[in-house]
Amino acid sequence: MHISRIDLNLFVVLDTIYAEGNITRAAKALSLTQPAVSHALARLRELLGDPLFIRQGSKMLPTPMTRSLIGPVRQALQTLEVSVKHGNQFDPATSRRSFNLGLPGVLEARLLPPLMQLLQTQAPLVEINSVRVERRQLESELAAGTLDIAVDVLLQRPGEIRSASLSRDTLVVVARQDHPALNEGLDLETYLAQTHILVSSRRTGPGVEDVELARIGRQRHVGLRCQHYYAACQVVSTSDLLTTMPQHYAHIANINLPNKIHPLPLPTPPLDVYLYWHENAELDPANRWLRGVLELLFPRAD
Repeated sequence: MHISRIDLNLFVVLDTIYAEGNITRAAKALSLTQPAVSHALARLRELLGDPLFIRQGSKMLPTPMTRSLIGPVRQALQTLEVSVKHGNQFDPATSRRSFNLGLPGVLEARLLPPLMQLLQTQAPLVEINSVRVERRQLESELAAGTLDIAVDVLLQRPGEIRSASLSRDTLVVVARQDHPALNEGLDLETYLAQTHILVSSRRTGPGVEDVELARIGRQRHVGLRCQHYYAACQVVSTSDLLTTMPQHYAHIANINLPNKIHPLPLPTPPLDVYLYWHENAELDPANRWLRGVLELLFPRAD
């Protein structure tokens, strides 16, 4: 039997009858009429397929099933009561909350090191699960609570999904340091004369830079399409291929590689990074705390 079929108030009645040992006293304790308590007990008996209590004189004696249920029922009711009473409180220093954070791979390396460093001092027991989420499933996962917060580029979203701008990035070009065609710098014609790596999680489709090139009637040659920028930078370091990528991650991915970062010789719109959460979590203190932390770690760049 699924829990959705059961009125949880019936377990409150069960607990009270067990504690009072009498229908009349249980009704008084619950501020209900005796027929209402008897009706609730009858419903629970039918749902669970057990008498639950056997009348002996004025006493209600629990059956073996009731005795086996009462411990877990009381613990669950107590947990629920505490959660309701303290639902508007969140102490990061003592919380053991686990958050599911939706992050594209390109943002993991940028966000997770400073985030975990901050949590070590401010919220040492909090757990972060960084997960990859298909953008078409973002709304449903946030609504279902399987995802607490997502960080991504600007996306179309329904009214139930709230958002806040976190930071702004730009595209740059990565080439090996001694690339023979870039001795005099990188202009648009030189850029178009090279072979490129396109990084995308999709099997087909253009990148942002390809869309902007199409606007001016130009096209580049893509010799490799791969899934991760770090892999692309590795290929760049041992070839004459170029890759175009977000500036912040370019500096992270190329720290130990013999590559050089060049400005993209093509006007492109900024890459705005946004925070997403469901309206149901708008006032949740834990969710609000994590949103504040993420905003702190993403200072806006002008």
